[in-house]
Amino acid sequence: MQRRSFLKFSTAALTASGYVGSGWLRALTTGDAIKGHQTGLASSFSSSRRTVADINLKDAVVVTRPGQLPNAERTAAKVLTEELAKRTGIHLRTSTSWPTNTPVLAITSEAAVSTWGRSIPTREMGNRPETRPDGYRLYVESGNGTPPVVWVIGGDARGALFGVGNLLRRLGWEQGGIYIQSSLDLASAPSYPIRGHQLGYRAQANSYDAWDSSQFEQYIRELTFFGANSIEGIPFQDDRKTPVMKFPRRQMNRDIGEICSRYGLDYWVWLPADFDLKNSRLRTQLLDQSEQFFRDTPTFTAVSFPGGDPGKNPPELVFPFLDDLAKRMQPLHPNAKIWLSLQQFTNPEVDASYDYIVRNSPAWLGGLVVGPSSPPIEEMRNRLPQQYRLRLYPDLTHNKLSQYEVQDWDQAFALTEGREAVNPRPVEYAQIFVQRAGYSDGFISYSDGVHDDVNKTVWSALSWDPTQSVPDILIDYSHVYFNPGVSKESANSILALEKNWHGPLLTNGAVEGTLLQWRHLQSQEPQLEGNWRWQMCLLRANYDAYVRHRLIHETQLEIEANTILLEASALGSAVAMKQAGDVLNRAVTQPVSPELRANIEDLCNKLFQSIGLQTSVPKYYAIGEERGAVLDFVDYPLNNRWWLEDEFEKVKAFSSEDAKIHRLYNLATWERPGPGSFYDDLGNLDKSPHVVRCEVTTNSPTLIREPGPTFWWWDEGKSRTRLTWQVTMWPIGVVYDGLDPAATYVVRSTGYGEPLMRINGERVQPTVYGKIMGEYTEFPVASQYVQNRKIVLTWDAHTDEKNLNWRHRSRLAEVWLIKKN
Repeated sequence: MQRRSFLKFSTAALTASGYVGSGWLRALTTGDAIKGHQTGLASSFSSSRRTVADINLKDAVVVTRPGQLPNAERTAAKVLTEELAKRTGIHLRTSTSWPTNTPVLAITSEAAVSTWGRSIPTREMGNRPETRPDGYRLYVESGNGTPPVVWVIGGDARGALFGVGNLLRRLGWEQGGIYIQSSLDLASAPSYPIRGHQLGYRAQANSYDAWDSSQFEQYIRELTFFGANSIEGIPFQDDRKTPVMKFPRRQMNRDIGEICSRYGLDYWVWLPADFDLKNSRLRTQLLDQSEQFFRDTPTFTAVSFPGGDPGKNPPELVFPFLDDLAKRMQPLHPNAKIWLSLQQFTNPEVDASYDYIVRNSPAWLGGLVVGPSSPPIEEMRNRLPQQYRLRLYPDLTHNKLSQYEVQDWDQAFALTEGREAVNPRPVEYAQIFVQRAGYSDGFISYSDGVHDDVNKTVWSALSWDPTQSVPDILIDYSHVYFNPGVSKESANSILALEKNWHGPLLTNGAVEGTLLQWRHLQSQEPQLEGNWRWQMCLLRANYDAYVRHRLIHETQLEIEANTILLEASALGSAVAMKQAGDVLNRAVTQPVSPELRANIEDLCNKLFQSIGLQTSVPKYYAIGEERGAVLDFVDYPLNNRWWLEDEFEKVKAFSSEDAKIHRLYNLATWERPGPGSFYDDLGNLDKSPHVVRCEVTTNSPTLIREPGPTFWWWDEGKSRTRLTWQVTMWPIGVVYDGLDPAATYVVRSTGYGEPLMRINGERVQPTVYGKIMGEYTEFPVASQYVQNRKIVLTWDAHTDEKNLNWRHRSRLAEVWLIKKN
């Protein structure tokens, strides 16, 4: 079998380019990429699993038990033969009788009996994972002059299916060849019983709504490779029309149920009541729709009902509705349960829910679901009676304005790649899994498309075996979806994509190195051009680099424009604005990196063709701008060009030349307030040197750090306001050292609402009080605060804003310390 080196491209060329720091490059070339970022996880690749395969299975026969097989076991053999045929061109023969003089791939879930007239190997040990639900054993029987046998022995029928998924991750393959290690012998069973993903066939999804049933089956099949056993549909919610949806929702929901039945998977649905349950007509309509759905599907496991997001119904309406829903469901699916999310319930409503559960012990209740805006998970686990289970509903799909926002994200990415870009975040989501999973019985993720495919894989794999390292999961991912020869290199390159998104983009030269990695892989593996996972990685690599090139270019253009505005008194305001505007407009007239821009266009088109990924509203029918429409934002200004253009129009209306020149001076010096003064753009990692950004409240390094910035979404993402106002944060503090004790200072800020500020721990009151974004608030700094040449600014929490919607709460955007002359 062909074996490729771990890293082929020239490290000297990368170092000479200045794109890659030597430490990062050294880690990459030694196989310990991102070492030190795998907190709590193994940080090197497991070589014991990567030895040379020595048995050729190209002539093997896939053998299954005779007679009527359980669905999942029968499907397991189909999955193995079809997936190997796609990868190798070899169509293995299947049989229910044992062949002679040829290798065998034997699939069974009957490990305790003799099948085919020969003994099935068992292990002499007390703890046998392969006998547990969903468990399996993979074992190669070879030697003694007989043809080798590769056993896939499921603890149950579904275990055989998961065993095949693991086998596909371990087989070596190439065109015309299939290989296995003769030493393979492992047994495995999942750590968590619920392992699934939401695949909602609805308008809001950025890809699922474009699929047919064969695409759903393929994706569901591939989710089982890493142990997913549950699929959650969305049968009714979001009935908007979409031009990419080719089939009625009722038909597709039924098809998904039939797929789950064939694969032996659990089939859930997410069923909100996004109307007032006092409305008897709508209440009856939802019950009737649900009963129709229950009759349509051959298999059904559970309803997940959100108390909020959407829905605003109190417990006294929710529980009677769920009781009526159970009466429609259980005659058709006697073992099915209803699960309740307490999302957005008030504290009294949470208390009322637990009181109902404790008093009534409803038989239809399977457990509670922990989603965004749910009560604390520790409290939910402790208050829930032990006979009920707890299921996580993690948001694996969004990057901002979400449950798990990207840590240390540059605003340039937030403005262009938005909420639902291609977002492999394996290390981050592994850390989140470590924090949350132990309280639960498993998870079904929130997902609105395939852009989060890596994140789904990480959570599936860790819920099966939490001891797996992120690099090994990514190697398996690359092995089974790309090819074995580039599995390590591709795994490192996916990790590099995640690293692109951390820290200030202007100074992140590794973004260029990541692009070179993927270009190298692209040149080495042209046969993967049509692979949608490959296309997504290439899109991210090109997009990230293009955004950085634009950011560097447009940052310099704004500096040049401001320099011209400072000469307004000599040039005249009209000439200064014209020249500055021409400079800013070079972003349009002299765009950077047209090749990268063309690559992005091409890859977006390929992804629409291959997987229905909707990266544009007008071009690819995305249902909304923030639903993955990255192509619509690829040229969004990364400086204040739009805001300055609008400000220039306002300045032209001023009555005097002096007033015009004064305003242009203010615009030019906005972020450069002069000697002895300081400026911080709180949400910009590169422009906030005085900000204390984050805090970890325990010694655990895996905890998500707070506070983080909020990247606002205004005017459908095309706001013309100043960029600094579109990201806000309440920092832990802002610290200034080396001040002049004889000077007079004032703190100035922009934001929304009321900043409750303290200087060195003492509350101070503003003398200028702007409550609207863009208006100044100013606090004088009394002389005693600067006697030690240092001041610390902090802000109090607004206890009276807790009941306000988060969009209407006070927030902080910019802070200046102005030295008065």
